[in-house]
Amino acid sequence: MKKYLAEMIGTMVLVLLGCGAAVFAGAPQGFASVGTLGVAFAFGLSVVAMAYGIGSISGCHINPAITLGVFMSGRMNGKDAAMYMLFQLIGAVIGSGILWFLAKDSGSTTTLTGANGFAEGQTAVAFVAETVFTFIFVLVVLGVTAKNGLNKFAGLAIGLTLVLIHIVCIPITGTSVNPARSFGPALFQGGLALQQLWLFIVAPFLGAAIAAIVWKGITVENEVA
Repeated sequence: MKKYLAEMIGTMVLVLLGCGAAVFAGAPQGFASVGTLGVAFAFGLSVVAMAYGIGSISGCHINPAITLGVFMSGRMNGKDAAMYMLFQLIGAVIGSGILWFLAKDSGSTTTLTGANGFAEGQTAVAFVAETVFTFIFVLVVLGVTAKNGLNKFAGLAIGLTLVLIHIVCIPITGTSVNPARSFGPALFQGGLALQQLWLFIVAPFLGAAIAAIVWKGITVENEVA
């Protein structure tokens, strides 16, 4: 149970701090803006902090797409994978609820939740972006957390990868690559965010599945070689 609670707390922190940066300091805003780069680092640093904070307890997935990738790569069983995802969703809802409460009277001119979204007519672009960037992200996670990976620096590598992905993807979708991160904010945002939520669930899961398949293929080839 401890590892499930750790996943809940970690996902709550990711949503609260990452989406919080978009709500309170994203551009354009009525507040001092940190822009795309600042928001990107907020998400990445949240992952770094949680990786070293709860990594020894749960492995710090805090992302159902990562959990799917780990499960498909044979590193965890189905029960744990399902429970991880459930508690990640709960954590995302809690984090979004706290953020909504803090921001509802803030005068934010963009969003109160940091919900993901894409422009009309850009569904295909958004789907490809979320699939490809999740593939890259999960592939890095599987690589640095492997037995022969750079385990001591895994949190840093994963966090910086997420920063890089956000820098590129924020203008396209606001960057999800994490169904839980999209689920919580969409519940509180409602409207279009809920209508578009399916993409931020399906595409990241697809990208994660492809990453797991590719990773297994690469490692098998390496073992044979």
